[in-house]
Amino acid sequence: MVELDPRINPFRPEIAAKHLQGQVEAKRFVEGMRHQVIEPIADVRRAPSHEAPLDTQALLGESMMVYEATEEGWAWSQLENDGYVGWLSANALGAPGAAPTHKVAVPRTLGFPGPDIKLPPMIALPMGARLTIVRQDERFAVNAFGWHFPLAHLTPIKARQQDFVAVAEAFLAAPYLWGGKTSLGIDCSGLVQVALQAAGVACPRDSDMQELALGKLSSVASLRRGDLVFWKGHVAIARDSETIIHANAHHMMVAIEPVASAFARIKAAGSNVTSVKRI
Repeated sequence: MVELDPRINPFRPEIAAKHLQGQVEAKRFVEGMRHQVIEPIADVRRAPSHEAPLDTQALLGESMMVYEATEEGWAWSQLENDGYVGWLSANALGAPGAAPTHKVAVPRTLGFPGPDIKLPPMIALPMGARLTIVRQDERFAVNAFGWHFPLAHLTPIKARQQDFVAVAEAFLAAPYLWGGKTSLGIDCSGLVQVALQAAGVACPRDSDMQELALGKLSSVASLRRGDLVFWKGHVAIARDSETIIHANAHHMMVAIEPVASAFARIKAAGSNVTSVKRI
């Protein structure tokens, strides 16, 4: 059998997705059931425990295939967007609703109970959250719950940002969070994924996957805006030939650094550039 990556293939010794039968070994194979994320941010963990490592996050309106639900309230699921597999709270999932029409295009937006920004907001949503908008009320887009979102903060679901580097720059100073994908906390590969997806580019979740799947080989010597620079376990985005932006544990936030000093610092820590990929 070909060895499959369990991060993006739903299988464990106890259970596996039906479509993997014949490719992996498991005690039973099951059909998945589609659900939709109904919370602004749903943590996807490595095990069914709040103490388990955070691997990624699912956002409002995203679709997930659920293969197992436990009595303790956990759902073993796969994100349809990037294929990532993990455990999240079953309370974060609901039955699929109307297809999303819009997505949040800024790092964070608020939903108000009416067309008045002085009203206390009902919800806060991260970039990439998906909404079904039913009407427009002056400068607001309104969903089925009557929540009003600033129209300028949303974009049609298929719209693409022109400059993914500018998207990443909008997260400057967001705190570093392993497995995070929002302005409340984000990691290096999460920043790359969020930025590229905003530009309409399909992107895997983890940096090693990104290094294999994205772009064409380039070099540090010809570094230019939009190039991805990879080290083992890390990725940064070139803003130009002299600076990079990345979510990193040294600054514990999304930071802009001169290329020379960043490369020297990371090399001193024992890591060399493994590749430069041009999108």
